[in-house]
Amino acid sequence: MRATTLLLFFALFLACSGAARAETKSAADALPRVIETFEVGENIYARAVTVEPNKNALWVGTSAGVHEIDLATRKVRNTFTRASGLANEYVFAVGVDKDGYKWFGTNAGGVSRYRDGKWKTFFPMHGLADYWVYAFANDRKGDLWIGTWAGANRVDLRTMKFTTYVKELINEWVYGIAVDKHDRVWFGTEGGVSMFDGKAWRAWSHKDGLGAPNADKLSASSNTGLGTRSRHDLGVLSAEGTLTYNPNYVFAVHVAPDQSVWAGTWGGGVSRFDGARWHNYTTRDGLAGNIVYSIAQESSGVLWFGTNNGVTRYDGKSWRSYDKKTGLLENNVYALAVAPNGDIWAGTKRGVTRIGR
Repeated sequence: MRATTLLLFFALFLACSGAARAETKSAADALPRVIETFEVGENIYARAVTVEPNKNALWVGTSAGVHEIDLATRKVRNTFTRASGLANEYVFAVGVDKDGYKWFGTNAGGVSRYRDGKWKTFFPMHGLADYWVYAFANDRKGDLWIGTWAGANRVDLRTMKFTTYVKELINEWVYGIAVDKHDRVWFGTEGGVSMFDGKAWRAWSHKDGLGAPNADKLSASSNTGLGTRSRHDLGVLSAEGTLTYNPNYVFAVHVAPDQSVWAGTWGGGVSRFDGARWHNYTTRDGLAGNIVYSIAQESSGVLWFGTNNGVTRYDGKSWRSYDKKTGLLENNVYALAVAPNGDIWAGTKRGVTRIGR
């Protein structure tokens, strides 16, 4: 009797263990994985990735031109360079406005606009705030916002009138723009985050809680134009090759469906503003790296952060990161976009990576 009982117990134990393993395997299989990579050149950077759902297209802005990718076939539809009409091959931002025009923000070449084979380039003489352009966003009224190294522009697309904001911002070096459901515009700058509600401006910096404390005692970065008009690169390492810290420096801003605002900082991780205070998340929480260049969000609410040490997926409870060891081309992830089918596209040096199921 005792032997029979033991056998039954052992069989039940094996069955439960097998079910647990199957459940664990099923959960692991449900998580996204790196599916494929597309190289654009050994020393070429993919700084911008933007999805155009109406055309089922992915636009990839690189340091050597722009590619239009067919998301169904993942084949290149078009490649644009200066010879095609692009003002400058080094593209830092790609925007798509309400009329289907593509806007390319370049490094020292102003903004080029494209649709149906026709090009037009805008310089400061046309009202653009600066030749260096890093961000685009559409507001609910149909205006286009442009972030530059000398303030932000609002463009009335009906009249093509450019309005420039500089002194209103906490800092004029603008890298990220996002718009919430109340049509408030959020700006990520080298000096913190600014918000414009159409009438008044507000701003937050590290002293207000933006960016986590310098727990690793990193040296402050001198690579900034803060308070100057000197041009500089986006290098985040010190002269000795070590990581640096500048929590006021915001590379990216994103507004979530719940209207919380996320800001990717230099060394302070990613910060979430709930309307009253900032909450900071770093590598100690599960983030891949504390320098956050880019932010994207799936329709399900899952957030993705492109960092200096890979890309991190955050579902509100758990963190999962991907780096070169798991398939990325490089660890510095400068741009992120979510395709209509849920795929995540990550832009790095050498090309783009597709993450999906």
